[in-house]
Amino acid sequence: MPVKRFEDLNSWKKARELTREVYQLTNRGGLAKDFALRDQLRRSAISVQSNIAEGFERSSRKEYMLLLGVAKASAGELRSRLYTALDLGYLDERGFKKLRAEADHISRMLFKRIEYLKGLGG
Repeated sequence: MPVKRFEDLNSWKKARELTREVYQLTNRGGLAKDFALRDQLRRSAISVQSNIAEGFERSSRKEYMLLLGVAKASAGELRSRLYTALDLGYLDERGFKKLRAEADHISRMLFKRIEYLKGLGG
Protein backbone atom coordinates (compact mmCIF):
# COMPACT_ATOMS: atom_id res chain seq x y z
CA MET A 1 0.00 0.00 0.00
CA PRO A 2 1.52 3.34 -1.03
CA VAL A 3 2.17 5.94 1.64
CA LYS A 4 -0.07 8.94 1.04
CA ARG A 5 0.48 10.92 4.25
CA PHE A 6 3.40 11.28 6.61
CA GLU A 7 1.17 9.87 9.34
CA ASP A 8 1.31 6.54 7.47
CA LEU A 9 5.11 6.31 7.76
CA ASN A 10 6.27 3.83 10.39
CA SER A 11 9.30 5.99 11.13
CA TRP A 12 7.03 8.96 11.92
CA LYS A 13 4.79 6.80 14.12
CA LYS A 14 7.83 5.54 16.04
CA ALA A 15 9.21 9.08 16.35
CA ARG A 16 5.87 10.24 17.71
CA GLU A 17 5.95 7.50 20.37
CA LEU A 18 9.53 8.39 21.24
CA THR A 19 8.64 12.07 21.61
CA ARG A 20 5.84 11.16 24.02
CA GLU A 21 8.21 8.99 26.06
CA VAL A 22 10.84 11.73 26.20
CA TYR A 23 8.22 14.20 27.45
CA GLN A 24 7.07 11.73 30.11
CA LEU A 25 10.67 11.21 31.20
CA THR A 26 11.44 14.92 31.35
CA ASN A 27 8.33 15.73 33.39
CA ARG A 28 9.58 13.87 36.47
CA GLY A 29 12.49 13.72 38.87
CA GLY A 30 15.60 15.82 38.66
CA LEU A 31 15.40 16.04 34.89
CA ALA A 32 12.24 18.14 35.19
CA LYS A 33 14.37 20.78 36.97
CA ASP A 34 17.41 20.57 34.70
CA PHE A 35 15.90 22.95 32.19
CA ALA A 36 18.80 22.93 29.74
CA LEU A 37 19.03 19.15 29.36
CA ARG A 38 15.27 18.71 29.56
CA ASP A 39 14.67 21.16 26.76
CA GLN A 40 17.47 19.74 24.61
CA LEU A 41 16.07 16.20 24.96
CA ARG A 42 12.63 17.44 23.99
CA ARG A 43 13.88 19.51 21.06
CA SER A 44 15.89 16.67 19.57
CA ALA A 45 12.96 14.24 19.88
CA ILE A 46 10.56 16.73 18.32
CA SER A 47 13.07 17.40 15.55
CA VAL A 48 13.08 13.75 14.52
CA GLN A 49 9.29 13.64 14.25
CA SER A 50 8.93 17.07 12.64
CA ASN A 51 11.63 16.64 9.99
CA ILE A 52 10.14 13.35 8.84
CA ALA A 53 6.79 15.10 8.38
CA GLU A 54 8.26 18.22 6.79
CA GLY A 55 10.38 16.20 4.39
CA PHE A 56 7.42 14.13 3.27
CA GLU A 57 5.44 17.30 2.54
CA ARG A 58 8.22 18.87 0.45
CA SER A 59 7.89 19.02 -3.30
CA SER A 60 11.02 17.12 -4.27
CA ARG A 61 12.67 13.81 -3.43
CA LYS A 62 15.96 15.65 -2.86
CA GLU A 63 14.40 17.88 -0.18
CA TYR A 64 12.70 14.84 1.36
CA MET A 65 16.01 12.98 1.60
CA LEU A 66 17.71 16.06 3.04
CA LEU A 67 15.14 16.37 5.82
CA LEU A 68 15.23 12.65 6.52
CA GLY A 69 18.96 13.15 7.01
CA VAL A 70 18.26 15.97 9.47
CA ALA A 71 15.81 13.71 11.31
CA LYS A 72 18.44 10.96 11.44
CA ALA A 73 20.99 13.41 12.82
CA SER A 74 18.49 14.52 15.47
CA ALA A 75 18.03 10.88 16.49
CA GLY A 76 21.79 10.71 17.02
CA GLU A 77 21.70 13.96 18.97
CA LEU A 78 18.95 12.50 21.17
CA ARG A 79 21.00 9.36 21.81
CA SER A 80 23.95 11.49 22.87
CA ARG A 81 21.81 13.50 25.27
CA LEU A 82 20.39 10.28 26.73
CA TYR A 83 23.96 9.35 27.70
CA THR A 84 24.22 12.66 29.54
CA ALA A 85 20.94 11.96 31.36
CA LEU A 86 22.26 8.53 32.31
CA ASP A 87 25.62 9.91 33.47
CA LEU A 88 23.91 12.52 35.65
CA GLY A 89 21.65 9.92 37.25
CA TYR A 90 18.42 11.16 35.69
CA LEU A 91 17.90 7.84 33.90
CA ASP A 92 18.45 4.32 35.13
CA GLU A 93 20.21 1.80 32.89
CA ARG A 94 16.95 0.10 31.87
CA GLY A 95 15.22 3.33 30.85
CA PHE A 96 18.33 4.50 29.05
CA LYS A 97 18.67 1.29 27.03
CA LYS A 98 15.00 1.36 26.05
CA LEU A 99 15.04 4.95 24.78
CA ARG A 100 18.46 4.59 23.14
CA ALA A 101 17.27 1.46 21.31
CA GLU A 102 14.13 3.24 20.10
CA ALA A 103 16.12 6.22 18.81
CA ASP A 104 18.60 3.86 17.15
CA HIS A 105 15.79 1.88 15.52
CA ILE A 106 14.30 5.07 14.08
CA SER A 107 17.73 6.11 12.81
CA ARG A 108 18.10 2.79 10.99
CA MET A 109 14.61 3.13 9.52
CA LEU A 110 15.49 6.58 8.21
CA PHE A 111 18.76 5.32 6.73
CA LYS A 112 16.88 2.58 4.87
CA ARG A 113 14.30 5.08 3.60
CA ILE A 114 17.03 7.43 2.36
CA GLU A 115 18.79 4.56 0.59
CA TYR A 116 15.50 3.49 -0.98
CA LEU A 117 14.83 7.02 -2.23
CA LYS A 118 18.38 7.28 -3.63
CA GLY A 119 17.76 4.06 -5.54
CA LEU A 120 14.74 5.57 -7.28
CA GLY A 121 17.07 7.90 -9.18
CA GLY A 122 16.08 10.91 -11.26
